[in-house]
Amino acid sequence: MTFRPGPLRPCWVEIDTSAFEDNYRLLCQLAGSAIECLAIVKANAYGHGLEVCAPAAVRAGAQWLGITSAEEGVAARSLCPRSRILIMGGIFPGQGRAVIAGQLTPVVWDLDQLDELERAAAGLGPASVPVHLEVDTGMSRQGVSLGDVPAILARFTTASPLHLEAVMTHLYASDDSAGATTAAQLERLERALGFVRDQPTLRPELLSLGASAALLGGEGGPIAALAARFHLRPMFRLGLALYGIAPRFCPPFATGKEPPVLTKALEQLKPVLAWKTRVTSVRSIPAGAEVGYNGTFVATEPMRLALLPLGYADGLDRRLGNRFSLLVRGQRAPLVGRISMDQAVLDVTEIPGVVAGEEVVILGSQNGENLTAYDHADAAATIPWEVFIRIAERVARVRA
Repeated sequence: MTFRPGPLRPCWVEIDTSAFEDNYRLLCQLAGSAIECLAIVKANAYGHGLEVCAPAAVRAGAQWLGITSAEEGVAARSLCPRSRILIMGGIFPGQGRAVIAGQLTPVVWDLDQLDELERAAAGLGPASVPVHLEVDTGMSRQGVSLGDVPAILARFTTASPLHLEAVMTHLYASDDSAGATTAAQLERLERALGFVRDQPTLRPELLSLGASAALLGGEGGPIAALAARFHLRPMFRLGLALYGIAPRFCPPFATGKEPPVLTKALEQLKPVLAWKTRVTSVRSIPAGAEVGYNGTFVATEPMRLALLPLGYADGLDRRLGNRFSLLVRGQRAPLVGRISMDQAVLDVTEIPGVVAGEEVVILGSQNGENLTAYDHADAAATIPWEVFIRIAERVARVRA
């Protein structure tokens, strides 16, 4: 994505890199000095812009950046030449040379990936290629199954350039405050770590597990204790909270049981992204007039409508038509009719004085009122991650 100095079409996203940096420092403080924190900037920094968020993470003190693919890794390396960069989605055939040449660290879990890296290393000749081994502890997504861990570990011989730097897993239910699923995952991970300990030539340094929800849900203690039993340093991979959104927990914590780290995060995390547009024009319509495709909204009285120059091609979820409001003059104005590809319509009948050029907040704050990624997600039956990721590349990103 090209970072542009300012908007052309009046639809833009403001990125507050100072808030991003403050969030990283806060989360590191909550984690404690014994825990390594990796900043997740994958998927174009959750739609916020890799080119602004990756350097901001480094300025805040991040040693590690997490991205999805080798392609993202190459882009991140050009921005952050001295950072450790973790390819969390693994590697694909033919990518080994780019990974090694870029000094990227891949997550691995099958023999084909090890073959790819060893072939590339044979041609490029690095003394050591660090990798992070992911163990599938119950998500059934990526990761080596528990029974296959010994076969994978057997490949890390003194003759191989591959160095097992970390063992990791993905805690897929850290937002469940009951914690039973996570406890079962940690038990499986401990068994996998036992296999590692049985190989005296293997000396991993890190135990990488847990995202924002694990940290803010109070699981830092159990994770740190597990790491200590195997003489490893724990690592948290911080995502959503970096962008100013604390994960929700289901079921919610009981009154008085909320972990102190979550309480502090809710008080101090700062939103990084605000999404805005301007009114294109304002018109009056009579009772009975239909609005938008297929007339899904019919005026029951004379109304004033404001046209907006954005639609689902910009990432405004089509499901929000007739069921969500945006902010104009600090008041909520309902979206009426279906959201089009490039346009949407607001009912501003009850907001006097709205004119063309008026600023409209899609996501963010205005005059004390606030629309969050969770508000969007709840209305569209999705999650905040998708709300951010859906904001299209054609929406200009500018620094706040």
